[in-house]
Amino acid sequence: MSNTWIELDLEALADNIRNVRAALTRAAEIIFVVKSDAYGHGLAPVARQAWQCGLRWFAVAHIGEALRLRELLPEARILVMGVLAPEEIPAALAARLLPVVVSAEHGLALAAAAAARGQALACHAKVDTGMGRLGFAWETAADALAALARRGGLALQGICTHLASADEPETDFAETQAERFRQVVLGCAERGLPPLFKHIANSGGVLRDVAWDLDGVRLGILLYGYGPRLARAGSAPGEARRARGRAVATRPLLHWKTRVVQVKTVPARFPVSYGSTHVTERETILATVNAGYADGYRRALGNRGAILIGGRRCPVVGRVTMNLTVADAGPDAAVRVGDEATLLGTQGGEAVWAEELAALCGTISYEVLTSIRTDARRIKGG
Repeated sequence: MSNTWIELDLEALADNIRNVRAALTRAAEIIFVVKSDAYGHGLAPVARQAWQCGLRWFAVAHIGEALRLRELLPEARILVMGVLAPEEIPAALAARLLPVVVSAEHGLALAAAAAARGQALACHAKVDTGMGRLGFAWETAADALAALARRGGLALQGICTHLASADEPETDFAETQAERFRQVVLGCAERGLPPLFKHIANSGGVLRDVAWDLDGVRLGILLYGYGPRLARAGSAPGEARRARGRAVATRPLLHWKTRVVQVKTVPARFPVSYGSTHVTERETILATVNAGYADGYRRALGNRGAILIGGRRCPVVGRVTMNLTVADAGPDAAVRVGDEATLLGTQGGEAVWAEELAALCGTISYEVLTSIRTDARRIKGG
């Protein structure tokens, strides 16, 4: 039996999809980002539920993820947002994937590989409007894409960019990026390219400006029940997240759990864990749970985090170790070996969510979720 497990509430995912869809402009498709094992939730259950809820577009990072997703969803439209290698073209063609071309050189290499097989590769193009990571330089993108289209080997069907700061209301840089993208799209039309499927909005973009819905929106963290920084200030999971564009209510679907493996009553001035960084102030009951940093429960949570045991928030005491973590259950706790301990999620009337853990660790909810290491999943709903 696994020492930790995930419980997925697929009804929460269904609700999230319904709520987001209702908030979008009618023409916009939801492109569900399911890379990194669906942000640590599990690709198979998440993708199947999304398909049952009517989603037809999905995005992944690498061809390995795309091929696994194709097995799960034979008819889905699958965008590969990472950099596809020319040697991966045969598999991409066979699986009817939609890779993203990120430069003229990349496009020429993919086109040559496809033409060598007597085929044209359906693809989208990515424009760098200010992210500085992947994509055609926006100033010359229209010319470069028109030149690629004339050479053959590629069937350009879509165009996108990545907003670098849509979740930061103190900057107008996202508006600058959106305007640059608009200029590229106009330039492509002026050069005779056919109408392209356009998508720029991520979760922050969807919340920030309705005008950025375009033909599709690429949504990850919002559908998993969390939100970008501007939408989360002062709100808890399940509350409506609002920016200038609209408000959308979503809630987390992942709960991460383990069990208590030892309970002991200790006196005051009792040192706990490596380095004795915590010493008890009173007689109390310590509960050791079967999870540590090797499972993704981060070491930075030592003497800072809280674990839910018996419906209570029990502070983590001492350093988190590789496989075990100690929590102070309190002097009157009724905790027993084998009791369920919630590392992330709800128990009783209490909750610990990824953003709380992220704040304590100086990171973001994305990293907390994708760092969980367990293959054990229990599915609710769906």
